[in-house]
Amino acid sequence: MKAFTTLKGIAALLDRANVDTDQIIPKQFLRKIERSGFGKHLFHDWRFLDDAGQKPNPDFELNAPRYQGANILITRDNFGCGSSREHAPWALEDYGFRCIIAPSFADIFFNNCFKNGMLPIVLDDKTVEAIFQEISPTPGAEISIDLEQQKVILPSGKEHSFEVDAFRKYCLLNGLDDIGLTLKKADKIAEFEEKNKKDVPWLYTKAV
Repeated sequence: MKAFTTLKGIAALLDRANVDTDQIIPKQFLRKIERSGFGKHLFHDWRFLDDAGQKPNPDFELNAPRYQGANILITRDNFGCGSSREHAPWALEDYGFRCIIAPSFADIFFNNCFKNGMLPIVLDDKTVEAIFQEISPTPGAEISIDLEQQKVILPSGKEHSFEVDAFRKYCLLNGLDDIGLTLKKADKIAEFEEKNKKDVPWLYTKAV
């Protein structure tokens, strides 16, 4: 998993509350088992006018030229509600987003973001509205995220602090997902396996 330390980039504004996981990644695209390739289907029913995904909807916010290449998403309450599909953060990350800022998130989606190297930031409604007001008039406006200092830095220089669980912060800063955390104990695992082979050798005997 790629480490998350600081991030600076274009902030895309998605002025919608209660965006559920079926809107993030519709059910017809969940057939793959690998994590890659879901970005092209992100917000499919909103982004496109056709089922094949060939005709972009000019009225959808993220299709605006000003948001191309955005890696930070600013949105409204209860983002990621609905079913618990892990494909939702996969699609957002594959599209290019590494940070999402909202007043609230659905719990399962919130947890899945951390497990996939994304940083979901909770800021109160008033602060999120202030960010909307500052970013909206300026195409290409960039903001910065400093995970170590736990700060969101706006183009005006104004800073907003955010809370993040210490263990999750450690994992993001060091690029550790569940597999990475397990591999940090590789020596102890190997030591146990060698001892276990001596203690219960019959478990390691190949069947004839």
